[in-house]
Amino acid sequence: MPSATKKQSYEIQNRWQEGEVSPCVLIETPHKEPEEATNSSSFKHYRFRNLFIKPSPLPSLSWASSDDVWIKMLNKELKYIHDKSIMERHPSLQPKMRAILLDWLMEVSEAYSLHRETYYLAQDFFDRFMLSQSDVPKSQLQLIGITALFIAAKLEEIYPPKLHEFAYVTDGACDEEEIMGMELVMLKALKWELCPETVMSWLKLYAQVDSLKDSPNFLIPQFSTEVFIQITQLLDLCMLDINSLDFHYGVIAAAAFCHFSSFEVVHKVSGLTWENVSACVSWMAPFMMVVSEREKAELKDFQKVPREDRHNIQTHTDYLGMLHDALLRHCANTDHLEVDRRSPVTVAGVLTPPKSTGKPVSQ
Repeated sequence: MPSATKKQSYEIQNRWQEGEVSPCVLIETPHKEPEEATNSSSFKHYRFRNLFIKPSPLPSLSWASSDDVWIKMLNKELKYIHDKSIMERHPSLQPKMRAILLDWLMEVSEAYSLHRETYYLAQDFFDRFMLSQSDVPKSQLQLIGITALFIAAKLEEIYPPKLHEFAYVTDGACDEEEIMGMELVMLKALKWELCPETVMSWLKLYAQVDSLKDSPNFLIPQFSTEVFIQITQLLDLCMLDINSLDFHYGVIAAAAFCHFSSFEVVHKVSGLTWENVSACVSWMAPFMMVVSEREKAELKDFQKVPREDRHNIQTHTDYLGMLHDALLRHCANTDHLEVDRRSPVTVAGVLTPPKSTGKPVSQ
């Protein structure tokens, strides 16, 4: 049959009782032969919150249908679930412990010149794994975190650090066998679903669509790297807050992009309405104030990394201090939210990275 007749079609149908909160159900309709048209079992149902089908902002692509690419990205927002209720599943843990761990993973990522997407994959793996578990002791957090980064690096990096290097940065807290054992546990818990659209992948898409010129190759970055690293600093800070898990990754990236441009631009590149992003924009405002008061992020020089790729390398700064200030701005009485600005060792007793300058050189 002609390929045009095999294209998937999508529609939205209301599946909620009258009077209920009204998200929608996305119905994916694969191509069916005429005699199969009435077979409802061929439909796949997706329930979602704060997400809707919007026209694809992508230009015409030579290598794929822009509508198909867009709908698959949206479907990932439904498939890969994250939620801040992870803290309720682990009574012995506190939100600041997650913040400290992610801050340390950013420092490790910079030390080994890992890409931003690698770090954000690790963040997603960690949060989704913790959502699948219960009563994880804080002594296991560093092992889970470094294993998430180990998995992400193998997926994203051309030359990922060796296993012994990941063990080394824990300063003896985790050995190679423990990381390999935890890797298997995490992969099973995640059901080998390792390809989410991260906050960073959404941001790069929005920035690319906004800056798109007449170049026929959509995959070649055309956005300003200077502005890009300013937005990534805001996102790095925001994602340390457990409340970031209240929002879809695409909405978080759109809200950050809005703080550096305008809602009109955000609507053009994402299709999101103000109703969809306003809550996230407001929540992000104190973080933006803190970022704007600090020295602007600058492109760092990484050895063996081409200049055109340096904006993609994950960087680290005093994010815990910035988070502390942002949370104070959120509420005058934030004793229960305050993030301790001391070193990870004095707070949790399990995060013990050596100095970045002390890491071994890969052979």
